[in-house]
Amino acid sequence: MEAALAELERVQLQILRRISKLELSHLPQNAEPILSSSPLTNGDASSDVEACLSNILRSNGVNDFIFKRVASDYYDWPLESRRDVLGAASVRHLCKSIVLVNTQALSNVIDCSDRNNSKYYVVVVQYTARYNAETVKNFLYTLNNGKISKKKFNLRLAPEETSIKLTGYEHNAVTCIGMQTDIPVILDEAICKA
Repeated sequence: MEAALAELERVQLQILRRISKLELSHLPQNAEPILSSSPLTNGDASSDVEACLSNILRSNGVNDFIFKRVASDYYDWPLESRRDVLGAASVRHLCKSIVLVNTQALSNVIDCSDRNNSKYYVVVVQYTARYNAETVKNFLYTLNNGKISKKKFNLRLAPEETSIKLTGYEHNAVTCIGMQTDIPVILDEAICKA
């Protein structure tokens, strides 16, 4: 039985490697895959993005990390399957990064230079939770000691082209590490309790 399972795993990995190579072959010539080194590619396709992210993590004292390539339909999978392929402890450990724009910011708030009153924010939440705009609005109001009216915080999903321009990451690939713009990040406290 164990031999049959080992053989099945070997065949599955071989198929996944072939799929990964096929996906890479369909990228535009100048495109870099976001996460190219994984057990599926045996580390033979190291991207500039992965190297950059690795350097950022290591320079900030994070030495225990791994990049994983997932299938193109990954976001169609149930959370349990995503947990399994990533090796996460639970579905509560799966998070998403959302780029938001403050549509009610004062006219002089045009960038991210004031972290407490920014035009853009990245919010990281668990997949099992919902983004709560009211909670974020209250957090920012408190962060500014009530000096900025709650009416001036109306955070909405940034258009995809804006998100790409600010972060340098495509849709479903946004991470708060190594963004092109130093966007303030709001981390849902529930993540720390997972």
